[in-house]
Formats: sequence, structure tokens, C-alpha cells
Amino acid sequence: MLIGLVYLFAGGPGEQGIEGTVFTAVGNRMPAPGVKRSTPKDGVRAVVCVFELTNISQVERVGTSAYYKAVHTRMVQQADTDDKGHFKIVLPPGRYSIFTKKGDLFYASRMDEKNNVAPVEVLPGVWTKVQCWVESDHKPVY
Repeated sequence: MLIGLVYLFAGGPGEQGIEGTVFTAVGNRMPAPGVKRSTPKDGVRAVVCVFELTNISQVERVGTSAYYKAVHTRMVQQADTDDKGHFKIVLPPGRYSIFTKKGDLFYASRMDEKNNVAPVEVLPGVWTKVQCWVESDHKPVY
């Protein structure tokens, strides 16, 4: 899963968490000068797993891929998306790592400068909006 864009917007008193959509990454996703990659209109069904902030040293990676056999931090929440890939998860303020789940594997393709896997921060009274990506089994992704 790649968390592409992160937006913050105010929630009600005492309400905060993450809200977003899971999309399938297909075709050429490589950045290129002067080329803007579009976001698909609808997302896909997926399972979104929120863990305590997880460093690359705390996972069992499948080779050098973005798939993980195990995540050795505590899972905080898990949620299914709707038919259009949307999810909303209430969380206490803090820093988390977001993975999607595929069979017995977890997927996350982005890391920060400290090698934390797919990090996201939840602020008090704020909903953090994220876009997540999963790889397709049938089409090339570059």
C-alpha cells in the first residue's frame, strides 16, 4: 500500500482518526517531468490494518518486495473497505503504520526517512485523510 496524499480536516469534539480510499495501482506509476498521474475514480475492496508505528526492522519482509509475512508491532485496528474502497477508522492521537492485507501477507510500499513503514499521524480532533494503493495481480505496475 502506498499512502500518496495526506490531508487533515477537523472532526467533532474528541473525534479523530484516519479516513481514506484504497485504489489499485496499475500501469505506469513512475514519476516523470511534466506528467501528472491521475487517481482512479473508484477504489477497491481491501482490508486495512493499522499498527503502532512500525520500523522496517520490525517486520519480516518477502525478499525486497513491499509484502511482509509478519509485522512485530501491535495491531491497533483493522477495517474492511466498502465496495468503492472507502474506510474510516477512529483512533487516538499518535503515529501509526498502515498496511493492507492480502491473504496471509501485509502490503505497504512507502517508508519515511527513518525507515518507518507507511507512517501516518493522527492529531487530536482531526481526521487524517489518506489515499492507499494496492498492487494488481494482473497488470504491470512501474
